[in-house]
This record gives sequence, structure tokens and C-alpha cells, in this order.
Amino acid sequence: MTMTTPAATLAPHDVQPDDASSAQLRQPRDNNDPRNNARGKDGGNKQPRRDKRDVHGWVVLDKPIGMTSTHAVAVVKRLFSAKRAGHAGTLDPLASGGLPIAMGEATKTVPFVMDGRKRYRFTVAWGEERDTDDTEGKVTQTSDIRPTAEAIRALLPRFTGLIEQTPPQYSAIKIAGERAYDMARDGEIVPLVPRPVEIHELTLVEHDDSGKSVFEAECGKGTYVRALARDIGRLLGCYGHICALRRTLVGPFDEADMIPLEQLQALCDRAASGEGSLADALLPVETALDDIPALAVTRADAARLHRGQAVLLRGRDAPNTSGTVYVTVAGRLLALAELGNGELIPKRVFNLSGLTASSARKESI
Repeated sequence: MTMTTPAATLAPHDVQPDDASSAQLRQPRDNNDPRNNARGKDGGNKQPRRDKRDVHGWVVLDKPIGMTSTHAVAVVKRLFSAKRAGHAGTLDPLASGGLPIAMGEATKTVPFVMDGRKRYRFTVAWGEERDTDDTEGKVTQTSDIRPTAEAIRALLPRFTGLIEQTPPQYSAIKIAGERAYDMARDGEIVPLVPRPVEIHELTLVEHDDSGKSVFEAECGKGTYVRALARDIGRLLGCYGHICALRRTLVGPFDEADMIPLEQLQALCDRAASGEGSLADALLPVETALDDIPALAVTRADAARLHRGQAVLLRGRDAPNTSGTVYVTVAGRLLALAELGNGELIPKRVFNLSGLTASSARKESI
């Protein structure tokens, strides 16, 4: 494992819409949608409240097209009757694929996932540029030109590595305290400036003469795939927008970790009838800490760390590294801590009492 010390990992965080989000950023609140309104005492059809419980771990939902990330979290939270849940990076309703959902103490590790690499498979339709850079928007530019595969591949090196990228008009970036998508929705010209993003890999995997091309991209935090389609289309002189998008990797989670909603629902139904366990659907909290060194401590040191006290590590077996580590005791996750000069300082302490991942899931990571 490699040592990493993300700046935001040990501090409270705000989960921002990720590089794939667009449709939910454009839609005004629907006050006629019953999901957006609290029912009164006599509202009728009120569902009985379920007793919430402590659930700790990750569910990597293979989000279906048409579902918002917020709705997906609510559905998974309800299936587990979990007290607390959140996601590690919004995925557009038009997109499918990996939506990591953290429950309970796993929410403390969300920044590690959000700071990780992401991989997308996406389809670009040539001939039209749209104000949202995807199929939801209004057409703003058109062209009869259709690019060749050779012309596309010749251009891709310009979009690989550390590049400057101007975010889409419909994005969650704040300008003078206001979200860009709110300004765009009101018809304002959003004064967005280019910013550095890193594209680790960008390849053309399919191309046909009908005017569509399929790409795969692996990128860092803050990259907008929609902007890639827009900018490539402009340079080719043919314009383009995203018409299909799937996320296949988020930090340590890939397609092998994803579970479709129908399968998750079926597992929950079996568990309710005593034929299985919801723990089988969970990945351990520490799965999000894949790139961070683990450090085992004694039970005596663990007791001090659990109380928020620092521990001095001395002797021949003391680690000679420094930075962020996750601490275990008897194979169980205890804390996130900072290690330096032989001193271990706890920053986040975990309380994993409740439902956690099954031993089989733990052994598979």
C-alpha cells in the first residue's frame, strides 16, 4: 500500500455533485411531487416508521438509468433501515454504474473515495452541441461534419495528462456564492474559468459512421466528462454531446463490487424471511482505505486511542513511516490516525457496533 494524506480526509466535508452530474442540477423543485412534501397529521397513506439501526459499511449500487443519486441513497437506506447514509459522488440520472453508498461509520471515509480515480465509458453523439453538454439540454450548435476514427485518435493526446478544462455551464461550481446551474437556469451567462484536471487515460473504443463514438476515460477528481465531449467536438469542428454514460470505477470500487438494485432488493427480502443476511451485501468500512497503510496496535494502546489519546510507539518494532494510517486491533478497524515521530494521534475513531459486513466479504478484500 502507498501512503496518502488527502487534505480533506480528516476534516468534515461537504459532498458535492460529481463530474457526471447534470440533469438533477437543471431541474427546479417540483412542489407537486409528493416525495418533496412532508405529510401532515391527517395526510393519509402515511407509511409506518421502521425502527432505525446502526449499519456500518459500503454498498456499491449499480445505479439504474433514470434514478437520481439522492433517491438511490434513500432506497438503500430504507432497505437496511439504516440510521445514516450518504454517497461518494453524484451520478447523473441519465447515467448508470457505480454509486458507492456509505452507511454509518463508513461515512467518515467518504473523502478517501471521492478523492480517488474514476473510470467512465461514455458515448458521444456528433453533430450537435447542447447547453448542458448532454441529451437533456437545448441544441446550441450544429454541424454536418462527422469525424473519422483517425481524426479522433489523433486529438486524444491533447486531452490526456494534466489539462485545463472549463466546467459545463450546468455545474455545481459556486460563483459569488451562487451555483453555476442556478445562474444558467435563469438564463445568465456563467463566467466559468478553466481549471486544472488530470486525465490518466482516454481511449476511443468504438466508432461508426452513424455519428457516434464510444470512449473510456480514467480521470481524477473534478473532471467533467461532459466537458470532454464538448471540447473534443469543438476541436474536430463537428460539435458533440454525451448521449450515454456509465461509471465503472470509483476509488477502490469497480464493477465486481457493484450490486444491481433488483438483486439488493431480493437479498433484503430473503433476509427478512430468515434465508440470508443483509451483511452479505455490505463491504467493510475499511474497503475505502485501500491506499492507506494499516497499523495494528495492542489492546492497551487501542484503549487509549479510543479515548482520543495519543500513543507513543517505541522500540525495535515501531514503524518508521509517517502520515495517515488506519489503525486496527485484533483485526478490527479502530481509527484513522496521524503517525509522526513515533507518535500516533487519533483523528477519527470508529464505533462499529451494529450490523457490519459478513466475514466472507471481509476475507474477499
